[in-house]
Amino acid sequence: MIILLSRVTKYGLQNFVRNGLLSSATIAVMILTLVLCTGLLLFGAAGSDTIKSLQEKIDISVYFKTSTDDNQILAMKKSLESLDEVKSVEFISRDDALARFREKHKDDPNIIQSLDELGTNPLAASLNIKAKDPKSYAGIDSYLKTEAPQDIIDKVNYSENQLVIDRLAKIINTMRNGGLILALVLSAVAFLVAFNTIRLAIYSNKESIEIMRLVGASNSLIRGPYIVEGIIHGLIAAIITMIIFIPFVYIINPHVQSLVPDFNMRAYFWQHFLGLFGIQSLIGIALGVISSLIAIRKYLRV
Repeated sequence: MIILLSRVTKYGLQNFVRNGLLSSATIAVMILTLVLCTGLLLFGAAGSDTIKSLQEKIDISVYFKTSTDDNQILAMKKSLESLDEVKSVEFISRDDALARFREKHKDDPNIIQSLDELGTNPLAASLNIKAKDPKSYAGIDSYLKTEAPQDIIDKVNYSENQLVIDRLAKIINTMRNGGLILALVLSAVAFLVAFNTIRLAIYSNKESIEIMRLVGASNSLIRGPYIVEGIIHGLIAAIITMIIFIPFVYIINPHVQSLVPDFNMRAYFWQHFLGLFGIQSLIGIALGVISSLIAIRKYLRV
């Protein structure tokens, strides 16, 4: 076994060096494939951050009558938090609501003066509810109408925000589904291009393969060097791809942040550098090995 592995490795390295032009072409195509995969991963992360940001902007609020005791509101908060559909519930007391209102309108003296002249706090306590999935807000609204004590609730703003919530939910679903379909299609195209390039490299050596087969070489000895070549192609392509992306993320990051302010692609790239390199290496090696195995299969039938 050790002798076989050493021979396979030796022949694989020799084939890689001898087929310099085809090896370069194969690596170039694999680099394009891995650049595409890395780009999909990075922009997929940006898309996920955008979806998360959109979801954070969606909520519904329950406003209570000013006479409602805080303990009753906190009891409803606890019951809402027990629902599987609910991600979080924020309680805003009347005092908190007044403080926020004053902060928001601190530059408008007329509003502040009018508020001071009232002498009392006109604002109601409320619960801000965020769902795990935008599709769940209709069910939460139904729960509030049927299960919650109506005598303490003044208003639920779901009907006012329903159009915005539905549109954002549709945008989020479109982004998710569109991104998945695009990734699958582009990955399939990239694989076919890389496979045909590797098959061309093996085709150039078909006579040598047939001769080895006729003189009694085992399938493992014939197949092994091309598997080694595939591994070499994949590793080199992964290394070059990561080198290419180092200046790329610095150039593209300001443009990405102008669209997704909360996402820093440069920081994400360095934080996940080893993981990205590992993924690219696995994809490159798998692409090279699988393509080599499929392409050489027909030459083993003599």
